Amino acid sequence: MRVGMVGVGNISRQYLEHLPSLPNLRLTAVADLDTERAAAVATEQGVLALSVDALLAHDEVDVVLNLTIPAAHADVATRALAAGKHVYGEKPLATSTAEAAPVLEHARAAGLRVGSAPDTVLGTGIQTARAALDDGAIGQPVGAAVSWSAPGHELWHPAPAFYYQPGGGPLLDMGPYYLTSLVSFFGPVVRVSGSATRSARQRTVVTGPAAGTPIPVDIDTHVVAILEHQDGVVSTVTVSFEVWATRSPLFEVYGTAGTLAVPDPNTFSETAAIATADDRTWHDLPVRAGYADAGRGYGLADMAHAIDTDRPHRASGELAYHVLEVMEAVGTAAREHTVVPVTSRVERPATVPFDARPDTW
Repeated sequence: MRVGMVGVGNISRQYLEHLPSLPNLRLTAVADLDTERAAAVATEQGVLALSVDALLAHDEVDVVLNLTIPAAHADVATRALAAGKHVYGEKPLATSTAEAAPVLEHARAAGLRVGSAPDTVLGTGIQTARAALDDGAIGQPVGAAVSWSAPGHELWHPAPAFYYQPGGGPLLDMGPYYLTSLVSFFGPVVRVSGSATRSARQRTVVTGPAAGTPIPVDIDTHVVAILEHQDGVVSTVTVSFEVWATRSPLFEVYGTAGTLAVPDPNTFSETAAIATADDRTWHDLPVRAGYADAGRGYGLADMAHAIDTDRPHRASGELAYHVLEVMEAVGTAAREHTVVPVTSRVERPATVPFDARPDTW
């Protein structure tokens, strides 16, 4: 499948690193608002440098890899679908469900696919944890807890302003990794409650040519949510750009017969661990599921193979939409101090078999 990449910013380097290793994908063109940067990447990769409009219309592009900022995700996806291209984008799917719903409707009407990051959950870390849960390794799951935190992305990103605008923040930027994992483990979320706040501290860019530039903050920077899953599991999720240091466990699942330490779903292949009622010491779990040595782009390769073989793809637009609705509901619950129902439903994606490759399984 011939890939046209729109957006060659920071995240694009991770895709460019792995795309050459996926034989069912071939990068053919790149585009960016910064035409000089697009031209440099095109020369490096031996592909075409085009305007966004020209890339969307090009005959040598089958799927658009949408790596733009969140505010542009829905617009670029809609234009790509209108041009007859499949779309795979970075998370979140859009900045709101109102933006995202027409994207999925357009794709269904046109017989095209929409995929969305994160595909980290397809690696051996999260997939091994899921296999352990499905096998009853900790008995019946009762609850899960996530606590991701950092002081803020301005400490490392050279152009971090978009993280503090609608579509960014710790919930929409980091939440998809953890929420996608939770839905993969326990199925859809049916209702949420939550609270959110932001501090008054002034944020400035720390690195790069814009260092010292003030950053306006138009989103909540500390979010706490309670999620009720369809199968009865209750998850608590804390995500924050306000924490300088912490000792909180990152991701754990609690069951009637033990506890599962889930590896970071912002990575592909960290190790899961388990402690049981009979042995309350931690033991690493051997890898038993997931794409080995995976990297960004594996979700796109999985989608390309799914198109070829007429099966559902795992990092689907429907899954991303459900996660987006959950995050939107958390925001509503925080503002209105109430419990908010989640109306969309999605099937748990198929487990990735051990030793599978996204271009062949």
